[in-house]
Amino acid sequence: MKLHSQEINQIDTSKLSIFKPNQELAFYLAKKDKIDFVYNTSALEGNAMTYPEVQTLLEGVTVGGHKLSDEQQVLNQNKSVDYLFELIESKSFKLDIDTFISLHAFVAKEEALKWGAFRESAVNIGGTDYEVPHADTLETLFNDGIKEIKEINHPITRAITMFLFGAKCQFFYDGNKRTSRLMMNGILIEGGYPILNIKAKDKLEFNSMMVKFYDSDDIIPSIEYLMEYYIKQNMKFGESVRNSVSV
Repeated sequence: MKLHSQEINQIDTSKLSIFKPNQELAFYLAKKDKIDFVYNTSALEGNAMTYPEVQTLLEGVTVGGHKLSDEQQVLNQNKSVDYLFELIESKSFKLDIDTFISLHAFVAKEEALKWGAFRESAVNIGGTDYEVPHADTLETLFNDGIKEIKEINHPITRAITMFLFGAKCQFFYDGNKRTSRLMMNGILIEGGYPILNIKAKDKLEFNSMMVKFYDSDDIIPSIEYLMEYYIKQNMKFGESVRNSVSV
């Protein structure tokens, strides 16, 4: 998958200027919104647990009436976010294969065929005829993609590109979007920007965008869609920071 970082750098990012980098604030907000992120991420995967049920489970109270796999998925997601926070706090988060794989080991534990390792065969993506890259090419594909991603100028478009790259290449048997979403948000927090939290209520629109992305060779429309989504979701933080700077 060719990312064409030069073309991505030509995207108009002037609307993103409302966000003034503040790593301390970005990290605080990410930790504060962890349960909401875990809920929405799980719901996008078809998990039937409600927000109050996710909240209760993460507080250590067993919730009845759900499949054990649903509970495991939520707990895995929570542990993966905690691990991401540990990496950021210890300044160990890196845009590399080791970080990517270690996050996946938390995300897909006992859910994917293998976790913490790239897939060794082909997989299918529902709703599209897109053929994923051959398993033998994945390590080279990842390293080449990361080189291009690092050449993207704006941290927000760089982060979004990381998510789309990981989702389309399907490096793992399962948990690709969830792991790539964590990498994306690691880039955002490190850059001093609020996280991107795709809401469950926008699942249909988001899934439709992703199917179009899988079927296309052009990543730009998907980056622009997620950039606009990011602005709408985090507008209040951009404005609050901007106002505090101007006072």
